[in-house]
Formats: sequence, C-alpha cells, structure tokens
Amino acid sequence: MAEDGPWQDPKSPQDARLASLDERLRQAQADEAARAGPVRGARGRGQNQGMRILSVLVSYPVGSALIGWVIDRWAGTRWVMLVMLFIGFGAAMWEVWKISQQAPKG
Repeated sequence: MAEDGPWQDPKSPQDARLASLDERLRQAQADEAARAGPVRGARGRGQNQGMRILSVLVSYPVGSALIGWVIDRWAGTRWVMLVMLFIGFGAAMWEVWKISQQAPKG
C-alpha cells in the first residue's frame, strides 16, 4: 500500500533506481547535444528575414506619412503627407530589395 501512495518514503530502494535512471538520461541528453551540435534559436533564418521585411514595410510608410502630416500642419498644406507616404513606400521597396539580396544570417 505504501508503494502505491503519492507520498513515498524518500529513502526507499526505488529512489536509487530513479537516480540511476536520471543519470543515464542526463548522459544520453549530453551525448545527443554533442552529436547534434549547437542549438539554434526558436526562429529559423527565413523567419528572421521575413520579420525584418515586415517591419520595414510597415514602419517606413507610417514614419514618412507622420513626417508629412507634421509638415502639413506647419505649412498649412494638404498634399505633403500623401507625397511622403509614397516616398516611404518607395524607400521600403528599396530596403526590401537590399534585404532580399543578402544571405540569411544564422
């Protein structure tokens, strides 16, 4: 009955077997880690590059449109924000082209 209970005696003979099993498991994991090489991050190389492209495609047009909006407010015009938005899209496309020509890091 004591062996089936959830709170077993910590000095039971079963603990020696578990300790041996834990040691063998640690050794097997160390051997596998040495065989497989270094562990890479959670993201793959292509995903890092994709996230970089996504951030450029969003931030360049939004940032340039914001700058255009500020210029419109100061100058009292209405067309500068639109022009800056298109300039931001153009700059984003140029940056995406440069990123796509680079080899993925990692």
